[in-house]
Order: sequence, then C-alpha cells, then structure tokens
Amino acid sequence: MSSPQSPSPHRWFNALRRTERSSSGELLIGINMSGKTRVCYSCQRNGRLTCRRTRLGEPCLKTYPLECEGLLRRARVTFQAGHTLKESFRVAQLEAVVRMLEEHECDFVDALGKDLHKPRFEAVVSELILVKNEALYAINNLKKWMQPQHVERNLSTTLDECLMVSEPLGVVFIVGTWCSPVETCLVPLVGAIAAGNCAIISPSECTAHTAELLHRLIPFYLDNECFHVILAGTREVVELKFDHVFFTGNRSEGTRIAQAAARTLTPVTLILGGKNPCYVDQDCDIATTAQRIAWARFHNAGQSLVAPFYILCHTTVTARLVQALKCCLMQFYGSDPRESSSYGRMVNLDIFNRTKDMLWKSGKVAVGGQVIEAEKYIAPTILTEVTESNPIMQQDIFGPVLPVLTVNNVDEAIAFINKQEKPLCVYAYSSNNKVITRLMSETSSGSFCSNDSILQSLMVALPFGGVGASGMGSYHGRYSFDTFSHRKSCLLRSTRFECVTYLRYPPYEDHNLSLMTWASTLSQKSQGWCHIL
Repeated sequence: MSSPQSPSPHRWFNALRRTERSSSGELLIGINMSGKTRVCYSCQRNGRLTCRRTRLGEPCLKTYPLECEGLLRRARVTFQAGHTLKESFRVAQLEAVVRMLEEHECDFVDALGKDLHKPRFEAVVSELILVKNEALYAINNLKKWMQPQHVERNLSTTLDECLMVSEPLGVVFIVGTWCSPVETCLVPLVGAIAAGNCAIISPSECTAHTAELLHRLIPFYLDNECFHVILAGTREVVELKFDHVFFTGNRSEGTRIAQAAARTLTPVTLILGGKNPCYVDQDCDIATTAQRIAWARFHNAGQSLVAPFYILCHTTVTARLVQALKCCLMQFYGSDPRESSSYGRMVNLDIFNRTKDMLWKSGKVAVGGQVIEAEKYIAPTILTEVTESNPIMQQDIFGPVLPVLTVNNVDEAIAFINKQEKPLCVYAYSSNNKVITRLMSETSSGSFCSNDSILQSLMVALPFGGVGASGMGSYHGRYSFDTFSHRKSCLLRSTRFECVTYLRYPPYEDHNLSLMTWASTLSQKSQGWCHIL
C-alpha cells in the first residue's frame, strides 16, 4: 500500500509559527525566522511532526552514512509510490523554491557574505536570480516537456504510434561546490524536480554557513519525504545506490565520484573545473575587452569554474591590454581592493595558500600581488612574462590571479589551446568574424563565447557542460529536464497486418528472405532497415 502524501511543508511552517507545546512535546516554541531559534524537520509520520531544535549560529549536526542510507530509503519509497509523477506536484515544489529564495534573500546574502565575503550584488545576481530564472522557466514549460514526443513514421508503421516518453530516473544525488554554493545545488535541483525525481542534496562543507542555511530552509519549503539536504562526505554517500549523480567541482574529486558511482553502475553528470583559455586578438576593442575579462576573472575573488583562467594575447596589443586591465581594477575596486565592498575573499586557508604559492612562483606581477593571510585576502593580480612551464599554468587556479601569455597569431593560440586538456569554456575577443569562427570550430570545449565571458554558462536556453577532462553531460532549462529523465522508446502496435509480418517467422525460407531484402532496399533512403519486421 502506498504511503499517504505528506502535507505541504509550507503549511506546516505557517502553522508552527503560531504553535506552542508543553515541555513534554517535541516542539517547545514556535518558529520565528527573524528570532533566535529555528526548528528543523527530521521526519514526519502519519501527519505528526518530530522536530529537533537548533539555535541560530550553532552548526547543524553532521549527517552520517547510516542516516544518509535511511534518507535514501525514505525517498525511494516515496518515489515508488508515484508521489512525484503529477505535474501539479512538480509545479508546487518549483514554486516553493522560488518562494524560499524570495522570502529568505537576506539570509542567503548573509550566509554567502560570511562564507566568501560575497557582495550583495554578486550574491543576488550570480546565485539567487539564476536559480529563480531556472525555476520560473521550468514552471512555464513543464507541461510541454512532459508531453510524449512523437517520431517520424514510415509506411509499415502508419497505423502505429512511435513515441518517446520522459520518465523520472528515481532518487538522484546532487553535489554542489563552494564556488557558487547556492547555484550549483539549486539549479540542478530545479531540473530534478521538473523531471519528477526525488533528490538528496549535498552542499559543500567549505561554505558552511550556506550549507547550514540550505539544510534548515529546504525542509520548510519542499516535501520532506522527497527532498533532503545532508552535511556529509560525498564519497561515502555516492557508494549508496542512486539513480543519477550530478557533481560540480574539481577534476580530482570528480574522478573519485565517477569511480565510486561506476561500482553501482550509476550514471553521472560531471561539471568540472579546468583552465579556460581566453584569446585576445589584435583586432578588438581593448577597453571593452579589458572590462569584460576583468569582471569575469575577479568576480567572486576569482573563485569560479567558468571564468577565463589565462589570456593568450596577440603580442602587438599585450601592453595596451595590461594597462587597460590595470585601469579596470582601479575603476572596479579602487586603489585598495581590500577596502572595497565589491571584492570577496578566499573561501578557506587551503585555497588561499595554494593560490598564494602559485602566484609567487610564476611570471612577473604587473598589478596586485598583496596577500593577508588573516583575512584570506589576495589582491586582484595580473601576471605577465608567464610561461607554459610556470606552476600557475600547471594547476587549476581558483583565485584572483590572471596570467597573460603572448602569441604571434591566431594559429599559435589555437595550437596552444589544443595542446591542453579540453576546457569547460573557450573565450575569444576579436572584431574579425573569421578569427572567431576559427577559434570556435578548431578548438574543442564544453562551451564557447565570443567578445564576452561567463554569460553562455548562465542561459536557460543553452545546454552547459563539459567535454573530455572538463566533464560529461549538460544542464539548464530543458537540458536539465532531459538529464534527470529517461527517454523511453515506445512503439504502440496493433495485431493487424499479420499477413505481411508473417515473413519474419520460422521456418525460414529463401523466398521470404528475398522479399525482406527487397523491402529493405526500398526503405534505405528513409529509415534504414526493413520495417516489415
């Protein structure tokens, strides 16, 4: 017998705000999101809540593997009961995501500020608005996405139905990264919800305040049996049997995730960081180019999977570009970026020290270079006279450092890019369309953008993902829905026309084979093989 649908968590939340219980009950005081006490839902049985109380500022309890296994079991039971199949349920959950972001915008901004010193503008624009856009786009298109897709019929299937049905995969595991902790958890979650899955979300432990906020808020808004947030090590959890794993992060961790998932034959989507090249041609608007590159590289203190990681600059414009970049940094962050409210900090000392060590061992500092360990502060830094053998060109950079290398022409740039592993993004700045076309067609990468940076990774209408060493699979908009769906091939036939299909049955005769071979030659121009089967 299927389990009863759990009441809307949002209704529970509103009711609990007005509720008090005796000292022997589970809930001692009501929920007040602006007060000092919050209540997290841990389970719900037969309409009765069991709550645990956490105080604002105290860390949420770590989720241990045994608990994760229990959450997975609960989610799977709910999925198998068909709880997520209805369009109305999916739309309600997507609307709840939007409502959560709107009602707790200040909480998210505060958490991101504590974790990354992220300015309010960046937190809202690069995290919250992106998730809301994805959710609203899914809400507006979900009915169309859920419709079966009919495919072309031929003479022998004229009276049959050939179609593809998108069915949810089951219970999926979403692993976010610290670079964009809200966006990398909730944008994939939007796709998982739209496709009708249950999900377990694992935010990065490096951004503890954001992880704890998601851990507290998601149970207030989303179905408590279908969606769970865990604070646990990912490798142990991945070894449990999920129906899909969606991971965003670095290559080494992504490799371990893929290996663990392979042991249970679990499909994966990997969005992996790498060294994204940016070619600056001699024919380009240097001032605009410098502004767009500086914004993309030093946004979030350089902690991004999609920012330009190094510049391949035409030798004739290198000096002008470096000077323009200096001017942009002064314009963006003032003479002392440490005092700027628009500039972030490194997420932890490990990332800080790794970036600092690479910075001091590579090239020549043209601007920046100042570091303050106590604040995890690294000034926006531009390096010149960088060579391919420098440490900063051998490792991924997750910090505000931009190496500038010189090339003599576009052929050198293409050859340099193609010598490296396939990146997540390739950027090219030029007013020459032939140069842009060559960079786009003669290099391989997860995405490409000309005369701007990062924007191609944010659009709901474009798939975004890696290739080769930068990952596999893609997401955003309809492509997120497809990632978390199985497209089931369906042929709906009748029992008519047995007078034709009898040719396939034993005993096999040369006459029947001749007829089928003749039929296949007629169909080769359209569908390929003999449809008389």
